Amino acid sequence: MSMIISASVIRVRDGLPLSASTDNEQGTGVQECRKYFKMLSRKLAQLPDRCTLKTGHYNINFISSLGVSYMMLCTESYPNVLAFSFLDELQKEFITTYNMMKTNTAVRPYCFIEFDNFIQRTKQRYNNPRSLSTKINLSDMQTEIKLRPPYQISMYELGSANGVTSAFSVDCKGAGKISSAHQRLEPATLSGIVAFILSLLCGALNLIRGFHAIESLLQEFVV
Repeated sequence: MSMIISASVIRVRDGLPLSASTDNEQGTGVQECRKYFKMLSRKLAQLPDRCTLKTGHYNINFISSLGVSYMMLCTESYPNVLAFSFLDELQKEFITTYNMMKTNTAVRPYCFIEFDNFIQRTKQRYNNPRSLSTKINLSDMQTEIKLRPPYQISMYELGSANGVTSAFSVDCKGAGKISSAHQRLEPATLSGIVAFILSLLCGALNLIRGFHAIESLLQEFVV
């Protein structure tokens, strides 16, 4: 069935959840996607302002503006134009309802949880496309998506593979790309620590020997 499952409002700079829809969906695929929500929330500042992550039978879409991101989970068959129109409505209502100063200074998760009422009402409308099509004009969103399609996030970019973590950079057109990779350092072992200490001792002994050799040469010149 083509439908929106859940939505969240997240602060971009630190991934703090500001509001979220209350959902009872407990399927294995949905639970896995909620993990992706958390992973994405930590990378929002590094990603373009309109993205899609395809996760099997589900898609995660989000838009970001003025330091806040609006993220939603839907089935893979749900139309892109409806998904981003839904997010656009959430964005407009949130900006109208809340002072951006409050969102910037919020310290508690879900401190705007009452926004869930609007999320739920809007989700119900968008899950009934027949009645929705007569109430909104999707032509502008269709044109916008065609001219600037959402950036497709890969699973490799989302997480890490074989100990290598991807970093992102965003060019002026909003297209994300991998800019570098950083190798994770392995934790020090006991044998490694012992070898390091022995290396320091050997270096100190060589330094002392060098001083003695210089001292001997100086004494010969004096004699």
